[in-house]
Amino acid sequence: MRKIVHIDMDAFYAAVEQRDQPSLRGLPIAVGGGQTRGVVMTASYEARRFGVRSAMPGGRAARLCPELVFVRPRFEVYKEVSRQIRAIFQEHATLVEPLSLDEAYLDVTEPPNGPLPAVTIARAIKDQIRAETGLTASAGVSCNKFLAKLASDMEKPDGLCLIRPEQAEGVLAELPIERFFGVGPATAARLRAAGITRGADLQALDEAEATRRLGRSGGHYWRLARGLDDRPVVPHRNRKSLSVETTFDEDIAAVAELATALDELARDLAARLARSGYQAPTVQLKIKYRDFRISTRQTTLSQAPRSAEALSAIGRHLLLRAPLAAPVRLLGIGVGGAAVEADQLTLGLET
Repeated sequence: MRKIVHIDMDAFYAAVEQRDQPSLRGLPIAVGGGQTRGVVMTASYEARRFGVRSAMPGGRAARLCPELVFVRPRFEVYKEVSRQIRAIFQEHATLVEPLSLDEAYLDVTEPPNGPLPAVTIARAIKDQIRAETGLTASAGVSCNKFLAKLASDMEKPDGLCLIRPEQAEGVLAELPIERFFGVGPATAARLRAAGITRGADLQALDEAEATRRLGRSGGHYWRLARGLDDRPVVPHRNRKSLSVETTFDEDIAAVAELATALDELARDLAARLARSGYQAPTVQLKIKYRDFRISTRQTTLSQAPRSAEALSAIGRHLLLRAPLAAPVRLLGIGVGGAAVEADQLTLGLET
């Protein structure tokens, strides 16, 4: 039986800002683009008490919490802290699967420091993160990834929760269907329409009935409702894309202004590609209009573009490929497709 730990930093971006700016401590803050056109990326726990949540429009967040302080994100700082945290993970587990800058799964079935209870390892990681970064993390411990992630969310912030295998079905019986792995809003609506609102409703079916009523995914949800999840911790995932984008304070209709903004995005993307080592031949331009319609334009090259100049030139070509349908609210550029090894590339357009 596996021993899995899920570590999730508490309000990560906001916590870093409060750590680095003492004047923000104890205040409701939102990291994001501001209340005019921005979106909340992370809210401090002081702000969450007012109902402010990630992905919420800044204007709505400000109405919920008039005292809310908006803070511009500092991604390079967050990435550096994330590197510190991942180094700590590597001291305690040989199998580490990062999910984002601020969370990861660790398989501690055979830890590098000798046999120890998984809860002991989770506590040591939390203590080391606090000592080395000044930040808090919540940890979930169980026999698989689904249960460990569920546990980490049960006692936030700064929590440590264990779900034993024999406890799983009881815990899952009361779990709302929206909190099951892979269940988004559309799937949740379909499940609720079928009379399934919590884990107990799935547990009441046999696997064949779950599959008949819910299709191919029915068996998957039925197994989760019984705490069954055989996904391994995968240390290295192949990146499928890398992109950057910006939301403008005011909608832009002039192509020349958008081209100038694209130059800055291309510089940012080139820097991120250089740091990550990722290279891919397809370039995609993302355009979100005033009415929130999204248009994408892409081209695939014979060589992977790497320089800011190449990315900007390709992005401008895509921008001019067709007239704009309306003033533009957001512009983004990214690369994707099958990753290319560096020694497969030839010089040319610095492609």
